[in-house]
Amino acid sequence: MCTVIVRTGEPLTLLGVRDEFADRPWEGPGEHWPDYPGVVGGRDLKAGGTWLAVLPSAGRAAALLNGRGRAADERTKVSRGELPLRAVVAGALPQVDLTRYDPFHLVLAEGAGARLWSWDGLHLTASPVPEGTSVIVNGGLGADSRNLAPLFDAATDWHELVGRATVRHDLPDGRRHASLSATLLTLGGERVGYDFSDLTSWNAVAVPRVDRGVSRDG
Repeated sequence: MCTVIVRTGEPLTLLGVRDEFADRPWEGPGEHWPDYPGVVGGRDLKAGGTWLAVLPSAGRAAALLNGRGRAADERTKVSRGELPLRAVVAGALPQVDLTRYDPFHLVLAEGAGARLWSWDGLHLTASPVPEGTSVIVNGGLGADSRNLAPLFDAATDWHELVGRATVRHDLPDGRRHASLSATLLTLGGERVGYDFSDLTSWNAVAVPRVDRGVSRDG
């Protein structure tokens, strides 16, 4: 399961851990989408979208998790990976035909708070993320059986806790499903803190913080 942990306040802190099949190709953070200038995120090379998009000029981030429920019709289905891109620019859930998307949870964070939209293939629910520290997984808000919320709530620095939110499963068919990356954001003040770790190797790679208002030309 993917995991998003949010602690509200000024600044807001968000940790996004992406779980996926290890052989699914992807690339690290960058401005990969000409149609969304200024948006930064890692790109899924199979479908072209992202699991976590950041718009530093707005101090805003959107994180996507797969949900549970009724799958979309294969004949009309589109990738969920476009949703964070559109949401981080719009500042809201984009106006789309939800029936074309498999179930998902979408977290939009900015300022001192965050909102959550959940689509199960039949019904859409929307709510503010509660104040304090919340954990969202594929089962939704509050469905994390690892009880991570108190652990992260009590910590000042989340860097050392990232490993507690990761998973690794070696499947009978030889494939591996695991946490491939982690992104730690702080939103608020004059800067957007953006720390990215590639978890596919034992040596994590840190990406420098991104200034709010960064342009495509640097």
